Amino acid sequence: MRPSPHPSIFRAWWPLAASWLFMGLEQPLVGAVMARLADPTVHLAALGGIVFPLALVIEAPIIMLLAASTALSKHRQAYGLVYRFMMVAGGLLTLLHALLAFTPLFDLLIVRALRPPPEVVEPARWGLMMMLPFTWSIAYRRFHQGLLIRQGRSVTVSVGTAVRLLAMLAGVSAAYLLGAPGILVGTAGIAAGVLAEAAFIGWQVRGSVRALPPEGEPLSWGAFGRFYVPLAMTSFLLLAVQPLGSAALSRMPLALASLAAWPVLSAFVFLFRGLGMAFNEVVVAALERPGAWRALRRFSLQLSLAMTLALLVVALTPLARLFFAVVMGLEPDLVLLASNALLLAVVWPAITVYQNLYQGVLVYSGHTRAITTSVVGSLLVSAALLVAGALLGTVPGIYVATLAFIVGNALQVVWLALSSRAELRRLEAPEAALAPQGAD
Repeated sequence: MRPSPHPSIFRAWWPLAASWLFMGLEQPLVGAVMARLADPTVHLAALGGIVFPLALVIEAPIIMLLAASTALSKHRQAYGLVYRFMMVAGGLLTLLHALLAFTPLFDLLIVRALRPPPEVVEPARWGLMMMLPFTWSIAYRRFHQGLLIRQGRSVTVSVGTAVRLLAMLAGVSAAYLLGAPGILVGTAGIAAGVLAEAAFIGWQVRGSVRALPPEGEPLSWGAFGRFYVPLAMTSFLLLAVQPLGSAALSRMPLALASLAAWPVLSAFVFLFRGLGMAFNEVVVAALERPGAWRALRRFSLQLSLAMTLALLVVALTPLARLFFAVVMGLEPDLVLLASNALLLAVVWPAITVYQNLYQGVLVYSGHTRAITTSVVGSLLVSAALLVAGALLGTVPGIYVATLAFIVGNALQVVWLALSSRAELRRLEAPEAALAPQGAD
């Protein structure tokens, strides 16, 4: 009898979960410092409503390099091809970031599209300038993290995230001591963190690169494109909803308060959701072992129930207001908004677990196109709810945004589960051949 893969799933998951948890601490720590500086509502709104959502959209085409590298970096030729893509794409996206931040395109495109409160515009411009290193650092780091995960070095990934957190704190402290405004304190910390993490991962991955087999089944640009383009479109569409949410918040009641409270709320919920996001690469790697699907399904249920219960305890007790008021330093009106919205968000982490479970199955099998279509459906539903909230004009934006994203993500999980049925039947077959079945 084969040993259960459940313990090995946990061993692979917990370092990645720790990495996501460390990463999730970044936004609350930055927000807690900014909330104690001058004009906290304005600067928090600039970071959470414009700067960070835009930075995420710009980096979207390269964010799936983690999954791609985990799945494809099997030998040196494949590694080299994906590496070249990472360097070119990271450079071009950094150039795009510079054009948006340092030229009149900021006013012509970003301000005109998002229509933020006037007092938020200039702090957002400064913050976007400070975030220039963000995209290339993320591309370099995620690509090499995928190779580390593939070779069983998940602990190194979590250590790298701890390095990022320490560097972020150093950057925040330096900017604070120099008397910088809140938006520059926050973005200086974020930029310092991603640069330090990229440098650490680049140093650690050298042995893994040398250990790659010199030869294997060649990876062509065409095969890579068929695999990666749907993933890139997926991440772009998924992250494009962030500025869409900001634009909607700007058009609903309590616009400035919602823009300020939203990043704090989403960052807190992300501490739980990140534990589910860590599951995607675990699924991709684990499905190569016989019997893994049943263990993955059982682990998903246990993780979902634990996170939902934990978040529910926080939301229904004074812990929520204690966190938002004392730890994050929010003003009373923002504390009320964030605490109420948290009640709506208690199921979000569980939805994220199942989203990454089924997404991992599709990445493993090479059927990445279905992931893109699921995100399109999720985006359309979320956008429709945001537009409805803006047209209704009676409900504070933070409540509408929370509900819109949760409903969209839930429908995405349904789509992913339906799209995975054929592969799951194969995985559940007693004598299933466990090699991936090709790519769309």
